[in-house]
Amino acid sequence: MTCFISGGAKNGKSTLAQNLAVRLAEGGKHYYIATMIPVDEEDRERIRRHIADRDGLGFETIECGKNILSCLDRADPNGTFLLDSATALLMNELFPVEKNYEMDLPAAYRCAEDLCTFAKSVRNAVIVSDYIYSDAVRYDAVTETYRKCLADIDRSLAGVCDTVVEVAGAQVILHKGELTL
Repeated sequence: MTCFISGGAKNGKSTLAQNLAVRLAEGGKHYYIATMIPVDEEDRERIRRHIADRDGLGFETIECGKNILSCLDRADPNGTFLLDSATALLMNELFPVEKNYEMDLPAAYRCAEDLCTFAKSVRNAVIVSDYIYSDAVRYDAVTETYRKCLADIDRSLAGVCDTVVEVAGAQVILHKGELTL
């Protein structure tokens, strides 16, 4: 089963994703694919919170901030994967540190393709993304490009995943497929 979960910040996406991944693993191997590459103390604190939230759930963590398909070299594709998040992965790919954070637009397309390939290559995957499209503010060109790229990734993932869920105001909204916890 593949499940795509989107929603706003601090709405319960990660908790839902963790619970679903543990259930899907049925006691078998389950991996947490950590995509955030921390750049400041706020990022490091967020990572610490996520690690604490996963404590005792049996996840093997694989750090994979870029080139998402490379995580399959370190994991059994028959396992269950929780990828958190497509949002951070896109940020890392679109604004690579090795290019002094200059936008690499082709990387966004590769990221979308690789995420869809990833979802199709494993037995179970739960992929988390952030819903950043509902405000009416018009941002600068770079931010708008990032939002558009993430929207493209989210649409692609929604198309290939069995189940699509939105978490809004701590409410779970099922858009496609089935969700049993």
